[in-house]
Amino acid sequence: MSSLRKGIEKVEVGLKWDPSQLGSPPHDLDLVAATYTSDDPHGSPAYLVHFDSRSPDGTITLNRDSRTGIGFGFDEVMTLELDRLAARYARVLVGVVVQQSEEQAGRDTVFADVANTAVRVRESYTDLSQHDLSAVDGSSAATIAEFTRDADGEWSFREWLRGFDGDLTAFAAVMGAL
Repeated sequence: MSSLRKGIEKVEVGLKWDPSQLGSPPHDLDLVAATYTSDDPHGSPAYLVHFDSRSPDGTITLNRDSRTGIGFGFDEVMTLELDRLAARYARVLVGVVVQQSEEQAGRDTVFADVANTAVRVRESYTDLSQHDLSAVDGSSAATIAEFTRDADGEWSFREWLRGFDGDLTAFAAVMGAL
């Protein structure tokens, strides 16, 4: 008997945090998505989506970008239309990075320095994952979700919380191998 379920098709990833205390430099957390091809699923990403950008084909979009955490609800929101990704893409990782401002130079900000972080991965109205970043609180970057395509073309989700120390450039270079 075959299933009508086609795997995960479209997801929304949300990230929120509280603003810095008055007089302190703002905390800027960023969602980042990396796509990997089937011939190199753990190597270098084919492309990244971050900083108010979208994928070349429009299937991954950063809909909301915050530099301070000020606002209600989720401060950053990314939509991934996995069902529209070209067949050559077999893996998508989503991560979070703490951006360092010039005011913070010389001292790495880690997730423990940012109050009330929360991450949610949702398909339609179903939460696939919801947590804070306390498990990686000593890190300045972390993978949070992995989406993989099987031989039938169906996408599956795995919560994948792994910490990393470094900036966006260093994180993106090794994100697929973590």
